Amino acid sequence: MSADKLSLYNDALTLCGERMLSSLTENREPRHLLDQAWASGAVDFCLETGQWNFACVSMAFTYSPSVVPPFGYRRAFDKPTDYIRTMAVCTDEYFRQPLLRYTDEADFWFADEDLIYIRYVSNLPEYGMNMGRWPGSFAEMVSSYLAAKIVMKVTQDVAKRVFVAKDYEDRRKEAKSNDAMNQPTTFPPRGTWVRSRTAGRNGYVDDGGFLTGSLTD
Repeated sequence: MSADKLSLYNDALTLCGERMLSSLTENREPRHLLDQAWASGAVDFCLETGQWNFACVSMAFTYSPSVVPPFGYRRAFDKPTDYIRTMAVCTDEYFRQPLLRYTDEADFWFADEDLIYIRYVSNLPEYGMNMGRWPGSFAEMVSSYLAAKIVMKVTQDVAKRVFVAKDYEDRRKEAKSNDAMNQPTTFPPRGTWVRSRTAGRNGYVDDGGFLTGSLTD
């Protein structure tokens, strides 16, 4: 079942030991506190904690000619407004050749390439902010984070704060573990010596250093 804001709020209130809401317009202090936590970036915070496949965007970036780095790398690349965190930076569109020589500073990536390919976590409405795409474990993590933001204000109970904090950590670990299982199996780059000895043998074709595929248990 897809998550929705009311169900997230009610899960958070349940963790705090509070009565659930009948609607998102119910005039109660816990609802106002949850609205404040949501508006202050609760979902963005949760998105920052992992490399979530459901929020992943892959794009090609050309350098910004209006930005000239004062020294070091020759090119600057603007980060998009929906950027949350980097998942991969590569020199090819298949994300097989990682770019090792770059730096991440403030609103830019800096590198010597004219074109780079970046996979990142996005908070666009179609990606990270699309609750219809959220796995159940991530939705539960967001609820727990919301509970952690309001629990002391609505209960003044230190024991509940400790309980909610532990619950958030447990849910975060579960959500990240579940998301990791959805990633395709990848193999590390092979050295040039190994590639030269195996090229053309047993039907192997050098793919530039990365092999991808699946494994069976």
